Amino acid sequence: MQTSARLFNPVLIVGCVIIIVSFGIRATFGVFQIPVAAELGWLRTEFSLAIAIQNLAWGIGQPIFGAIAEKIGDKRAIVIGALVYALGLVLTAFSTSPLGHQIYAWLIGFGIAGTGFGVILAVVGRAATDENRSMSLAIAAAAGSFGQIVGPPGAEWLLGLMSWQTTFIVFSGLILATLFTLPFLSAPQPVNKAEIERSMGAVLGQAFRDPSYILIFVGFFSCGYQVAFITAHFPAFVTELCGPIEPGGMLYSMGITTTSALGAISISLIGAANIVGTLMAGWAGSRLPKKYLLAGIYVGRTIVAAVFIMFPITPLTVIVFSVTMGMLWLATVPLTSGLVAYIYGVRYMGTLYGFVFLSHQIGSFLGVWLGGRLYDVYGDYTLVWWIGVGVGAFSAIVHLPIREKPVHDLQSA
Repeated sequence: MQTSARLFNPVLIVGCVIIIVSFGIRATFGVFQIPVAAELGWLRTEFSLAIAIQNLAWGIGQPIFGAIAEKIGDKRAIVIGALVYALGLVLTAFSTSPLGHQIYAWLIGFGIAGTGFGVILAVVGRAATDENRSMSLAIAAAAGSFGQIVGPPGAEWLLGLMSWQTTFIVFSGLILATLFTLPFLSAPQPVNKAEIERSMGAVLGQAFRDPSYILIFVGFFSCGYQVAFITAHFPAFVTELCGPIEPGGMLYSMGITTTSALGAISISLIGAANIVGTLMAGWAGSRLPKKYLLAGIYVGRTIVAAVFIMFPITPLTVIVFSVTMGMLWLATVPLTSGLVAYIYGVRYMGTLYGFVFLSHQIGSFLGVWLGGRLYDVYGDYTLVWWIGVGVGAFSAIVHLPIREKPVHDLQSA
């Protein structure tokens, strides 16, 4: 019971609530792809570019918000992030041009950065004990998956009751409501004297000169590419390419009667499976070398994606793919953030992980944008899938040479 009490502290609980809402909203944008494009007469590329810009802005904003949190405090950084997020959603709701959506996507992306993993994982990591840090980070990452479970079906349900514009307004209210949890968010600063005395510039300079940090940065690219492409395009992919749902079958009896509904549910299935996968990764990360676990996850993703695209797309293969890919979905997050904290300490974890996450979001930008661009050129997503298979295999290899030791051990070696 003592270990459980240390693990489930108020900081972890509040962090999970904020991530659930922030990521739940973020996961819905693929559901809006067809309704927005159909109503406004856009090409798939135009809406995809807005989502891609959102992901890029999230990546650029992550080290910025990490530094803001470390300079003026976690709560203030989250408040700024939530306000920017809500403003972006409201402005998007009143925009009818592709350019407007693409401009306001910058605000949404920065808002996600201020209410997402970079800031929240840093504060959760500081509040956790050394033995519980890996699992605490995994629980916070799994909260993002829970948001992914409720977000897309929630958006699909709201779209049946109201316009997509009104749905965006509702989302803006939800993200602002998370600010009421902030009084319970307070994490101690590091007690390690060496970490406190080192400046942010010195830590960043050391990290950027370290080949292992560069390898972590490069390796996280494929995670962003795969996750963002699937989140943004998989609902449309399933809607258009999946075989029919047979009347009288199990899915039909559960109320899933269209491929559109299956597309939204598939994102939720990925999120549900990822809760299990992420918690398993957190448990394993405190016992086994994180770099080998990450390499294994990327190998698994590569195999799952390659097998899926080689077979006919049916409701059954969509479900199998969603569950198996979901087990590997955000399992990289506690391991990657934990690797950064283990090697470089928790004092500037938000900024250091923020720069690594920028690589993730560069991959996200390319995955989403290429998905829309190549769809408009070739009429399908096949080439984008195979690029994802290739970058996944590349990341598996890149993680192997990382030196998984704290920097003070490396310096004394």
